[in-house]
Amino acid sequence: MKIALAQLNYHIGNFEANTQKIIAEALKAQSLGAELVVFAELAICGYPPRDFLEFDDFIDRCQHAVADIASQCENIAVIVGTPIRNLAEKGKPLFNSAAFIANGEVQFFKKALLPNYDVFDEYRYFEPSREFEILHFNGKKIALTICEDLWNIGNDPLYTINPMDELMKQQPDFMINIAASPFDYRQAKARTEVLQQNVGKYKIPLIYVNHVGAQTELLFDGGSMAISSENKIQLKLPFFREDMQLVETDSLLNESGVVLTKPESTEIELIHDALVMGIKNYFEKLGFNKAILGLSGGIDSAVTMVLAAKALGAENVVGLLMPSQYSSDHSVDDALQLAINLGSPYKTIPIKELYDSFEVQLETEFKDLPFGLAEENIQARIRGVLLMALSNKFGYIVLNTSNKSEAAVGYGTLYGDMNGGLSVLGDVYKTRVFELARYINKDGEVIPQNTITKPPSAELRPNQKDSDSLPDYDILDQILFQYIECRKGPKELIAMGFEEKIVNRVLKLVNTNEYKRHQTPPILRVTPKAFGMGRRMPIVARYLS
Repeated sequence: MKIALAQLNYHIGNFEANTQKIIAEALKAQSLGAELVVFAELAICGYPPRDFLEFDDFIDRCQHAVADIASQCENIAVIVGTPIRNLAEKGKPLFNSAAFIANGEVQFFKKALLPNYDVFDEYRYFEPSREFEILHFNGKKIALTICEDLWNIGNDPLYTINPMDELMKQQPDFMINIAASPFDYRQAKARTEVLQQNVGKYKIPLIYVNHVGAQTELLFDGGSMAISSENKIQLKLPFFREDMQLVETDSLLNESGVVLTKPESTEIELIHDALVMGIKNYFEKLGFNKAILGLSGGIDSAVTMVLAAKALGAENVVGLLMPSQYSSDHSVDDALQLAINLGSPYKTIPIKELYDSFEVQLETEFKDLPFGLAEENIQARIRGVLLMALSNKFGYIVLNTSNKSEAAVGYGTLYGDMNGGLSVLGDVYKTRVFELARYINKDGEVIPQNTITKPPSAELRPNQKDSDSLPDYDILDQILFQYIECRKGPKELIAMGFEEKIVNRVLKLVNTNEYKRHQTPPILRVTPKAFGMGRRMPIVARYLS
């Protein structure tokens, strides 16, 4: 039997576009000789639909979309994810389901394991299935599961049941799993390991179809695949782009297919490609096409501008230079050179006169108090106002350029350099930003070398360096990673060899600046624990050694 794996980019709530895309791909698969085409989890409505699931009309439109697909795909069977109503008197109002459509008839298979951690919140909406049925099609018995249903495997089970253990009692010939598995730079490897653990345990082939594309901060990398009963990957779809490919089930069962040996992408390649896709999809799905950002000559704004230029086209990314009396000549030169290298438009608006006017107006209030943080923040907020003014006037979206290290410790100004419509690097530590810059320059200098080698500085006072206020990024980022991603507490960090004074200082900065992060733009997620929807911390809290 020929099965098509359809890895597509959906738009949440855009039923007409999603449905037409699914139908077109199904008919294309039919023309190529496929008997069954498989789409991703909740493909009908897009993932994650969140509280749209609480609208009756939203669920009605999902049902109508399934009916449309059934009416137009008469000569090919379809598996596609959709929410359906729970008709029982008790329980959550919906099921997360896979619709099997064949010959105008629809059969639903429901998700049993509902993730409720990190970015997932499925138990808010869905009732877990307690029924385990085999799909019968063209003389084959198929164990049809949905994403998390295959993840309760290994030595640390999260749930009390394992759907595949139940389905194996009915002796299926192979597994199909439809998924919405978000990207982080470790997930592709972890996902493959989990899928191969299932094949290794149950000794039957597996066909896996994932989402691709960005849904605001959540990025989906695709990577759909087919694994033979001998646990060899015979088919793998690309990362970060739509694709459809066919697999012959006999080759999966008889080990007659070609085993893939393509080298895996590096972490920095994956992060780079994910961010480009994230920017591109955010703009496309919102209906915008032009971006603006503050171009300072520093590494964060440089990397952000390059990524945006790749996503939107260099001509659609405007760099705004806003030098102050503290900006060095080489920073201005580096910013200009980057714009020239990319072929991007740029504008220059000096802020000294604007800053001077603030000093005059505040002179009575500030009296003879020394220059300090308030004056630095005024400069950042002037720049934020200028960016937002041009955004409003010309329809740009402001790209935020703050990195994860800065966001973690509050090294940024609310309503200044922390504003914007999208945070590109908010889940990328400063040391990783340098890696991205070097990766961008691997085939020739795009980012001026001086931008990469000079000490990082906000340039808000004379001779300022980030290291004046923060530990060196090599140390800071290690502590932040252990605290945020690995959830290591202060005592554990000190036991790992980090200096107690530095640990307490860093953790205090992270915790006391939670209020700032609640007011920042959505952050493209590339790590296992990003600020935003996947990290829920109290604002008023104290957690130190």
